[in-house]
Amino acid sequence: MDKLFWIKEIFGAKLEIHQGGERIGTIRWNNMFSGKASADINGRIFILKRDFFNSRIELRDAKMDSLLTEVTVNIFNPRSDVVINGKRFELEIKNFWQSRWAWKFNGTEIVVFTSNEFITREKGDIELFTACCEEVEILILLGLFVRNQFILLMLLLVLALLLIIL
Repeated sequence: MDKLFWIKEIFGAKLEIHQGGERIGTIRWNNMFSGKASADINGRIFILKRDFFNSRIELRDAKMDSLLTEVTVNIFNPRSDVVINGKRFELEIKNFWQSRWAWKFNGTEIVVFTSNEFITREKGDIELFTACCEEVEILILLGLFVRNQFILLMLLLVLALLLIIL
């Protein structure tokens, strides 16, 4: 089992992925509220995009400008499916607070994310329970991007509730 960790400033537009003391990847949003991001992991470069009014997220290979996969996430359903290279993976959000989520293949967890903080910085662990394959890099980026969109939505809902109450 490999273990990675990730860190992001909650109001920032950059997330870093580390293995040991080395940064192996980043996700950079245009701004905190952006649905678009550029990402890299282990030297591969990607583009991530969320539709504004739709919860469809797509991941593209930046060099080839080709669609690698897309996933539609429903905030009322903790499970979503994605197909990469003909293989079906399932994203499962484990709790309402978004502190644990995982990608499964054939019912077995292969990438598990855990969030440790939520006040001024977000950080957490990524546990890999599979031999490294090209889909794992995509799953890591998608898992972190999806969670960021959920957290952003939760912050916007809290802000809207506060505005209604005040």
